[in-house]
Amino acid sequence: QLVESGGGSVQAGDSLRLSCGVSGLNLDAYAVGWFRRVSGKERTGIACISSSRYYEDFEDSVRGRFTISADAATRTAYLQMDNLKAEDTGIYFCAVPLRAGDMFTRCDLADPDAYEFWGRGTPVSVSS
Repeated sequence: QLVESGGGSVQAGDSLRLSCGVSGLNLDAYAVGWFRRVSGKERTGIACISSSRYYEDFEDSVRGRFTISADAATRTAYLQMDNLKAEDTGIYFCAVPLRAGDMFTRCDLADPDAYEFWGRGTPVSVSS
């Protein structure tokens, strides 16, 4: 089970840290992806980290502003979002692939269907 939290309504330039609490699997062995959905549009890959933890990828518009991490001890993955912009508004979801060890060398931002387990999402609203 994946449960997101940490969303909210903020002003442009503010920061938020999204959390993804994971139960029922060993987070240390899983790649993690964060996706955003805006009303009426498909999910967009925002950030991901490989199961090796040596590879990270970011959507171009958030690169340099967002960071991704995963803490096996707390079973929580994080998305730190700094210098937020109005276009960052949406519902954010965390997801993991089907098997431990999948996406070991690279994670996949382009294909949401590569991820099997999803949380329910947490909303982020950024006003300019």
